Amino acid sequence: MCDDTQDIGRRALFVTGSAAALTLGGVSFSSAATGPAPGSRETRTVRGTLPTGSPDFVYVPVAVPPGVRELRVAYAYDRPPVPAGTPGNALDIGVFDERGTELGGEGFRGWSGGARTEFFLRADEATPGYVAGPVREGTWHLALGPYTVAPRGLTYEITVTLTYGEPGTAVRPVYPPERAAGRGRAWYRGDCHLHSWYSDGRRTPAEIGALARAAGLDFVNTSEHNTHAGHGAWAEVAGDDLLVLLGEEITTRTGHVLAVGTDPGTFVDWRYRARDNRFGRFARRIRHAGGLVVPAHPHATCIGCGWRFGFGEADAVEVWNGPYTPDDEVALADWDAMLAAGAREGRRDWIPAMGSSDAHRDPDVVGLPQTVVWARDLTREAIQEGIGSGRSYVAESRHVSLAFSATGGRGGHAGIGERLEVDRDAPVTVRLEVTGAPRCTVRLVTDQGVLLTSGPLPGSGAGVVEWRTTPAYAAYVRAEVRHEATAPPLPGALAAFTNPVFLGR
Repeated sequence: MCDDTQDIGRRALFVTGSAAALTLGGVSFSSAATGPAPGSRETRTVRGTLPTGSPDFVYVPVAVPPGVRELRVAYAYDRPPVPAGTPGNALDIGVFDERGTELGGEGFRGWSGGARTEFFLRADEATPGYVAGPVREGTWHLALGPYTVAPRGLTYEITVTLTYGEPGTAVRPVYPPERAAGRGRAWYRGDCHLHSWYSDGRRTPAEIGALARAAGLDFVNTSEHNTHAGHGAWAEVAGDDLLVLLGEEITTRTGHVLAVGTDPGTFVDWRYRARDNRFGRFARRIRHAGGLVVPAHPHATCIGCGWRFGFGEADAVEVWNGPYTPDDEVALADWDAMLAAGAREGRRDWIPAMGSSDAHRDPDVVGLPQTVVWARDLTREAIQEGIGSGRSYVAESRHVSLAFSATGGRGGHAGIGERLEVDRDAPVTVRLEVTGAPRCTVRLVTDQGVLLTSGPLPGSGAGVVEWRTTPAYAAYVRAEVRHEATAPPLPGALAAFTNPVFLGR
């Protein structure tokens, strides 16, 4: 083994073509010309310091010689104490191979963010979050992401180890099927925002599958941060009773977006901000791969989590994320304001809402909340069609069920996400049936605001609420089922809510 230390901090920085990225001096392996023996290893350790105001991504080139079987990387960085309210150090990491770091290019080989301190990859295996495959000769790039930097800077150390030998045999991934047994036309429950150990989660895909089944889910969507490397790990989790959609959580510095139900092996780049005007390109990438574009937790308060790209590219929006909190209440109000603005302007297009758990580890609850979708069958295409059309509602658990509709005119009927085509002054009856929500109250919300609040439902949790209106008075109606308020006059947390039923021609 050869161990050499290089100090990147003394090397010059230069810009790589984007103001948000820098490339440092490289790491070289001198024994490439001597033909190292199979099984031998070489190690290099590099150190440096990133100042406050560092770019979003810093690349460390690694010159990989021929004959390498495995690349292994370990890193560490200092975490000095900081004043209250001041971000400390947080450094993410990933890697691109000899095909380069071009935005949206083919060089991506893995990302673990800040979830791991080391990783490896070779032809037949890789650390979760990284793409197995041969370690080919050429210049690779370690991608450092200084998520936050303390006032005195971020000092890091990276150790790169190459193991020489035959590359081994690549393993072809097996992906889950796009169809489960299903029940024909029916309501199907799902959770489209989940994290396993293929990003920063702590559960295996098998453990998530077991929890999804226990929560009464019919489908899930994989959504690892900035990597598709886990797509091939879900085939054994899927079954006749559980459809597994494949996707990604594209985690940028100005918001997160879910790719729901993309083609297997689809990678969507995340290395841009809202100001770069590049999101449209990657939203099209998601759709071209057959997926839905769903901004996640748009009003979350964590650094970089709030959505700043606008909703012009959204197919749906995640309004409820995990246990119901004040930022979900803001997201719900913001979504309703978009509905009301569209109604005032006479638009027929609208963005459906959904909810997901964003579960990472115990005690996070898979299926809290869950999106309940009316679909013609339990298939990738049918579930996506149901979500994209808004034929869905969101419930906190399998125990809460809703039936919501509007009737009027000559036997006209419309359900969630549909339109009741009647004249402006035609009488309309709105009906909500609830089960599984003891002592909750029902609110009916229109473009004019909350126009009906029921009394508490009985201890059985079942009840029916009816309300009469006209399209002139309410352009749409949606329902909320809420727990008892803990701090009146503020409303209680949601137990369920529906997408709207639209009224009028």
